[in-house]
Amino acid sequence: MNASQSNRRGVLAGLIALIGSAVFPRPALSAALTARATEGPFYPTPRLRLNDVDNDLVKVLGLVQQAGGEIITLHGHVTDTDGTPLSGHRVEIWQCDINGKYLHPGDDRDVAYDRGFQGFGHDVTDADGRYTFRTIKPSKYPGRTPHIHAKVFDEKGHELLTTQFYEAGNADNARDWLFRRMSPDQARAVSMTYFEGADGEETIINIVL
Repeated sequence: MNASQSNRRGVLAGLIALIGSAVFPRPALSAALTARATEGPFYPTPRLRLNDVDNDLVKVLGLVQQAGGEIITLHGHVTDTDGTPLSGHRVEIWQCDINGKYLHPGDDRDVAYDRGFQGFGHDVTDADGRYTFRTIKPSKYPGRTPHIHAKVFDEKGHELLTTQFYEAGNADNARDWLFRRMSPDQARAVSMTYFEGADGEETIINIVL
């Protein structure tokens, strides 16, 4: 083989490698773990929850009225850091109502609670690791930026994560001590951006364990 043929083969091999890397990219970097956050004082233990405990927080069984507030669909996937879906995991959320009141006796402020709001709900991830909730945009609670609390349990009931979700771009985030302790990447991962879906406004928060 002469030098000219060798050079041509080298160039061809380089082009094939370049094309191959574009068509068959290397595996994506592992996703970062979802940031942990405090549970707060108003986690509703089982005896404090309403009888209606499902993933629709804006409609309480047996009541005609619907919860006040702007209704959203909150959904996402629960995965490990390699992107593998985690099925059969229980996701819980709880938050204050439109008046900023929690469904908890510890919140003893003289504020009426919206009885049309379930206050707490849970869902179990499907085979794709997907969870879904129907709830309201978080309301402001004194001293905090608007937020939604969340917990994740495995199939055996072991608690794996407690975290909080926030509204992207809310001006109060910059003054919230829990929000400010996260890195920019951690904050983006738990910040809700709303978009118009088939049944109204939606937001997606993916949880990485």
